Amino acid sequence: MDKVAVYAGSFDPVTLGHIWMIEQGLRLFDKLIVAVGLNPDKKSFFALDDRIKLLEESTKKLKNIDIRQYYSQYLVKYAEEVGARYILRGIRNPNDYEYEKTWRNVNGDLNPGITTIFLMPPRELAEISSSTVRGLIGPIGWEEIVCKYVPECVLEKLKKIHKN
Repeated sequence: MDKVAVYAGSFDPVTLGHIWMIEQGLRLFDKLIVAVGLNPDKKSFFALDDRIKLLEESTKKLKNIDIRQYYSQYLVKYAEEVGARYILRGIRNPNDYEYEKTWRNVNGDLNPGITTIFLMPPRELAEISSSTVRGLIGPIGWEEIVCKYVPECVLEKLKKIHKN
C-alpha cells in the first residue's frame, strides 16, 4: 500500500517554504497531494487557477506530486476522500504549533486512522509566509527582497501585476 499524504494550504502566493515542505513530503511519502484551498471568507491575492499554475510551474521537476483544489471541506475529510492516510503540516513558530495542535486533535477525533505529520522548516525559511510576502510587495526595491522568498515564476507574475 502506498503512503499517501495531503499537504494543504492557500499558497497565495506559493513560497520557498511551501516548496521545502513539498520536497520533504516527497521524501517521506510515496505520493503527495498538494491541495490548494479556497476559503470563501478570505479575499485572495491570486485567483485559484493562478495559484495552481504557479504551484505546477514551481514543482514541475518533482515526481509523485498531484496538485488539486479543494473547497469548503474539512481537511481530514478531504484526505479520506482522496485515500490519504497522512496530513502534512508545517510549524514555523509557537503560534503555528498551537493552531496545528488543535486541528490535529480535531482531525484525530474525526478520523483516528489519519495521522498528522508536523515538519519544521530550516531557520532561513521559518519566517516566510504568504502573508509576509504579500506585505512586502509595493515599496521601491520590493523585487530584491521578495526574490529571496518565492520561486522565480511567482516573482515574475508579481512583477507583471505590480509594475512600478
